Amino acid sequence: MGNLLLVIFTIVMGLVLGGIFTSLLIPFLKKHQFKQFVREEGPKSHLHKTGTPSMGGVAILGATIISALVVSLVTKVWSINIVVVLITGALFGLIGFIDDYEKAIKKNNSGISPKQKIVMQVGFSLVFGIWAYLHSGDYMTIGLYTEAPINSSIFIPIADIYVNLGIFYILWIIFVMVAFSNAVNLTDGLDGLASSVTVIVCMFMVAGGSLAGYVDYPIVVGALAGGCLGFLIYNHYPAKIFMGDTGSMMIGGLLASTAIMMKLEILLALAGLVYVLEALSVIIQVVYFKKTGGKRFFKMAPLHHHFELSGLHETKVVVLFTGVTAVLGLIAYGIMNI
Repeated sequence: MGNLLLVIFTIVMGLVLGGIFTSLLIPFLKKHQFKQFVREEGPKSHLHKTGTPSMGGVAILGATIISALVVSLVTKVWSINIVVVLITGALFGLIGFIDDYEKAIKKNNSGISPKQKIVMQVGFSLVFGIWAYLHSGDYMTIGLYTEAPINSSIFIPIADIYVNLGIFYILWIIFVMVAFSNAVNLTDGLDGLASSVTVIVCMFMVAGGSLAGYVDYPIVVGALAGGCLGFLIYNHYPAKIFMGDTGSMMIGGLLASTAIMMKLEILLALAGLVYVLEALSVIIQVVYFKKTGGKRFFKMAPLHHHFELSGLHETKVVVLFTGVTAVLGLIAYGIMNI
């Protein structure tokens, strides 16, 4: 019960700070012309969003870091690994920040090249991967697990076993980090979608991490949930601000790194299946387009645009995807109890 109250307090702090930071950020971004430039090949209904302030992820990141550090330090639920995952999330946010800054300066929606993004993502993932190879599973109080995990192992749910990858575990981490950060980035295409889905995924991570016996990481994802809730006050339809790549990259990096440290990366993929499907829809669309000489599998990718063009208003798509995430989160948590 004590840990639950601690996480609730962290979420509330993150919410308050997220709301305050976002409210202060909006006029600043407007003044300095950091605005969204909607891609012309996207849904025509989104063209009116051009000019909306972007880079709101700065507010989420600030709220998350401050809430997590203050609560963990004051209550002495602190570990060096909390700092590591927060720095990792911030570094992925930096990639997005550079991209958003390039978009704002060039007044288009291209930003930095995909190759530049991947190089930075792989570089940061490699550094984190080496740390996780040495320290993932640290500071755990056993909880759900019957034994402390080997640092270089992957936890397989239901089977309740660990698969030790040895040094190749670092490659697994790079894959998870790069894939998840880009998946969250692709999900950020409708007002309030990425932030709403992330709040629900964070709730699973809080519950799952606590059940697994961790007392530090649930504070981090609780802070992220609070930051997203505070941001959502201004990000729901019609959005007054977008999180931009700064926010989506940071969220993906922070969720993935925290899940890796708690050995929950496979269950994160289930709870965050919306992120995964958004990324897969883009891959399927590109491959199908090339193989069929220009035909499209979806009306438009990522997946949320397909639902939009099928007749659902974007608010209904957000509600649908968030609801599906809530169900998937419950399923993932249920699997942990098997």
